Amino acid sequence: MSTTPTSGRPQNSAATTWTREAGLAEKRDLWSAMKRGCRGRCPRCGEGKLFRAFLKVADACDKCGQDFSGHRADDLPAYLVIVIVGHIVVPLALYIETNYSPPVALQLSIYLPLTLFASLALLQPVKGAVVGLQWALHMHGFDDNPAEGIPPV
Repeated sequence: MSTTPTSGRPQNSAATTWTREAGLAEKRDLWSAMKRGCRGRCPRCGEGKLFRAFLKVADACDKCGQDFSGHRADDLPAYLVIVIVGHIVVPLALYIETNYSPPVALQLSIYLPLTLFASLALLQPVKGAVVGLQWALHMHGFDDNPAEGIPPV
């Protein structure tokens, strides 16, 4: 079995056994992992699907096998979506109210659907970016060597 001159890794078509050293050598770029997650792709390879349903993260990547079962996005994506949508809708509402003073019913018929659709449109990309962030920073279930004695969630 020969090795490549640049990486020193064996060149064979058989499955490679990953060791701790190989795992430590893997570079995890924060921004590309977050961009991949935002697109709903695996933060590791960028090809496999991150979600199996609208907000259900897949158990593992179907391309590279990265395990997603330990992610802990919890409520952070919802909080971030609230902040983002709030910073868009509230200034828009204040501007329209102070300059045009439309009837309240018209305002509600505009702002409520706008808020709902913007929130739904941003929720999955933001959750994917949070999972990508956790993967890139070796957080929670993406840690190479999890702490002993802590049961899985």
